[in-house]
Amino acid sequence: MGILDSIQSPGDLKALSKTQLVELAAEIRQRLIEKVSATGGHLGPNLGVVELTVAIHRVFDSPRDPIVFDTSHQAYVHKMLTGRADQFDTLRQKGGLSGYTDRGESEHDWTESSHASASLSTVDGLSKAFKIRGESHRNAVAVVGDGALTGGMCWEALNNISADKDRNVVIIVNDNGRSYSPTIGGLSENLGRIRAQHGYDEFMALGKKRLKSMGWVGERTFDALHAVKEGVKSTVLPTEMFPELGIKYIGPINGHDIDAVVRALSYARDYDGPIIVHTVTEKGHGFAPAVNEPKDQMHSTGAIDPVTGVSKGQKQPGWTAAFSEELIKAGHAREDIVAITAAMAGPTGLAPFQEEFPERFFDVGIAEQHAMASASGLALAGTHPVVAVYSTFLNRAVDQVVMDIALLKLPVTIVLDRAGVTGSDGPSHNGVWDMALMSIVPGMRIAAPRDGARLRELFNEAIAIEDGPTVVRFPKGNLLDDCEELKRLDDGVDILRYSDAAESAADATDVLIVSIGAMSARSLGAAERLEAEGFNVTVVDPRWPVPVPQSIIALAADHDLVVTVEDGILRGGVGSMVAEALDAADVDTPVHRLGVPGCFPKHASRGEVLEEFGLTPEGIAESISEWVAARS
Repeated sequence: MGILDSIQSPGDLKALSKTQLVELAAEIRQRLIEKVSATGGHLGPNLGVVELTVAIHRVFDSPRDPIVFDTSHQAYVHKMLTGRADQFDTLRQKGGLSGYTDRGESEHDWTESSHASASLSTVDGLSKAFKIRGESHRNAVAVVGDGALTGGMCWEALNNISADKDRNVVIIVNDNGRSYSPTIGGLSENLGRIRAQHGYDEFMALGKKRLKSMGWVGERTFDALHAVKEGVKSTVLPTEMFPELGIKYIGPINGHDIDAVVRALSYARDYDGPIIVHTVTEKGHGFAPAVNEPKDQMHSTGAIDPVTGVSKGQKQPGWTAAFSEELIKAGHAREDIVAITAAMAGPTGLAPFQEEFPERFFDVGIAEQHAMASASGLALAGTHPVVAVYSTFLNRAVDQVVMDIALLKLPVTIVLDRAGVTGSDGPSHNGVWDMALMSIVPGMRIAAPRDGARLRELFNEAIAIEDGPTVVRFPKGNLLDDCEELKRLDDGVDILRYSDAAESAADATDVLIVSIGAMSARSLGAAERLEAEGFNVTVVDPRWPVPVPQSIIALAADHDLVVTVEDGILRGGVGSMVAEALDAADVDTPVHRLGVPGCFPKHASRGEVLEEFGLTPEGIAESISEWVAARS
């Protein structure tokens, strides 16, 4: 039994010696590699914060001292130190351990959202509450990456935190020079200057170059360097990063030197007032395949070989790759096409465009609001911006889409990756809100491709629109098999299937299934089952479900029942829009809506979540049969 297996709560760390803390860190790192390589997850970020997290729990008293991770994808070590080390076989599995902090799992988890740049606002509020209640002995601790610091919310929070010097806020900057990819912008340059001021970057670069030539990488590099030169000492420096705010600053600290971090955090814990502790870490530390992975240092990975880091899954064509290829073609065909990302060039498929057209590519950092407002300026100047973000992160920029883009009727194409149910990433990463949110925006047109061929054609149709904004949304994962239409109507609606009414009973119920995007295969499977039960079924794909095409209204008038099938939230979704459109046209055909109910779907595979909501071929057919039976 190792040290890690004896840790049931953070309090158990208090009794360990310095040597045992180092041994514990090694055990944690090995456990991370072993477990995450089997389940998939955020491996690189967690390998980078092992020693830092051990030091945090050594110094602070969780949960009395709240520890808020920004974002909490790097909280695996925190989970291991708070009594959950034996649950990692279930990581990101249905009913198992969440890949983010989860208030339902532990009193040590204070937040659940995995959206970046919010931690400082949270600890600002926590510290205000502690002051009101006279609990001056409590510290509110934020662990924030240099990438998250590019988000505007952090600076709004700092403005408030610095205004009151009587609150104990500890801001731990985990500076690894990356978010998903290398951090960009003035903040990153400022942090680099601070490190350079102490010879930190030069020292590490020279040491690594020499040791890598000897075949040493990762943890061995840091251990060897530490033997040559003791880790950077805790130093109280002038507030170079925050000259106007006047917040006390400590650093930079070698984030892989537990003793040095403990000393710095102990100072911060006992300091009266807000304080910043700047630690320098290495993403993927201790696992050579992660350290040497040039793209994202295994930021998020599927199942891999725990020794080589090679993926165990077979690479298949994905939605993101198909979009990326089409964007490159558009870039060659049109000089006005520009691309914008919010610190996610790789995950959203924009990295190839960046390589091909560097002068037309813009990474704005973790700043979705700024991305949209900046896109409006680009559009005003005559370009056609393509803003690619995960659907869940669009939530943060709705105001800018409404006021800075749609109000001005600007030609901006918003490409939403991971739309709908994403699965194992959990409730805050599901993209189930975009249809409801964007459908209320005047002049917005939304495309939902059902397969790769439709993604390519709909993206090109979107960027051809010059009198207002467009959205193209697609799910996470591999492309579905191309599903060709039987007929395309004049307004672009595709008929995918229809029953031969001549072979049906005279009193057979005529059902129109309006299938949205990637739900086509499931809708067609349901149609086959319903036909076997005696229903006449027509399945259509609107392609552009927003605004509701006129042909959908006309078809609805010729059917006994309209069923909408979508992987977005029901309230305000496509089903609601179809019902409203029929009502406005005085078409009294009832609408049965199938989709995601008003909840935050928990982590599980996409298929498991859809099954839970009855969005399988069997579930869709059963729901329709029961609905018809109840009304007959």
